[in-house]
Amino acid sequence: MPSIGQVVRQKDGSLQGYLATLSIRKNINFIPNTGKPKNGNQPDFHVMAGDVEVGAAWKKNGRDSGNEYISVSLAAPEFGDRTLFANLGKEAGQDDDDVLAIIWNPKD
Repeated sequence: MPSIGQVVRQKDGSLQGYLATLSIRKNINFIPNTGKPKNGNQPDFHVMAGDVEVGAAWKKNGRDSGNEYISVSLAAPEFGDRTLFANLGKEAGQDDDDVLAIIWNPKD
């Protein structure tokens, strides 16, 4: 799966980095959703490009491994009527666990 960006975990729990596709290169921030209720499908993060919300992200646990990961959904006019789905995972060749790749997960 191709990487379409990178984020770095910050001390306040947010993630900061960039999204890069063939036509887009934008700084993005994953802002923790502090108003999230304990139940429901509210996202754990709002994904922002400047002051524009371009997506959301949820903490999940792997079905087989049980390891936590972050699932991302991005939508913007530049993507047309498609939503981009991705997961945050360890950046290739990176030893710092706080540096995460945005790994595109195309849906059929």
